[in-house]
Amino acid sequence: MTKPMPNHPGLDVPDARGRTGLDQVGRDLAGNPDVVIRDVELLAAAWHVLRRTTYDYRRRDGSWSREQRETYDRGDGATVLLYDPHRETVLLTRQFRFPVYVNGHPDGMFLETAAGLLDGDDPAAAIRREASEELGVEVGALEPVFAVWTSPGSVTERVHCFAAAYSAESRVGAGGGLAGDGEDIEAVELPFAEALRRIDSGEIADAKTIMLVQWAALRGPFRHLTSI
Repeated sequence: MTKPMPNHPGLDVPDARGRTGLDQVGRDLAGNPDVVIRDVELLAAAWHVLRRTTYDYRRRDGSWSREQRETYDRGDGATVLLYDPHRETVLLTRQFRFPVYVNGHPDGMFLETAAGLLDGDDPAAAIRREASEELGVEVGALEPVFAVWTSPGSVTERVHCFAAAYSAESRVGAGGGLAGDGEDIEAVELPFAEALRRIDSGEIADAKTIMLVQWAALRGPFRHLTSI
């Protein structure tokens, strides 16, 4: 196995976020007898964590192969589709997302549901925090919809998806995100039919948002409005 270098941040001494032992994650996995973990290497740990794991994998024909995969660990997240059942609207965020900008989005200004990392909270508490910070909404009853992995080939993050009603009375703050975290978030309220149209046009291209809007049309609060 790879031997860690002494005084390596994130391994035997704390990194900038106070973490150690970041190369230990995954070494004890035993749920699949066809996968045997051989080594875990820490490649980067600036804010989130990039690892390279070596494992033996037993293929369907019974043969074994040695595999390597890099995984990006940013923690799990939560998101919420905020909807007004009386005015038939949804409340989304618009903010600049550099990764989509560098990969072909025309201006990087991305429309999506309010979302954020759990950061040690349970999913419900985390999304209440994010809805307040980003949109100024005090969330009432939350409906768990599903939990999904959106990029299972490389990113470990599981996103807990919720829906919740909002009203003018529940918009109690300014929103906008945390300036100290570099956030500059605009609240965008759309008629639900317009949100569906923007999925068809590509103006809404965020996976979690598309899934939640389509859920709302198929099984959620706006199923009576659609003939899907």
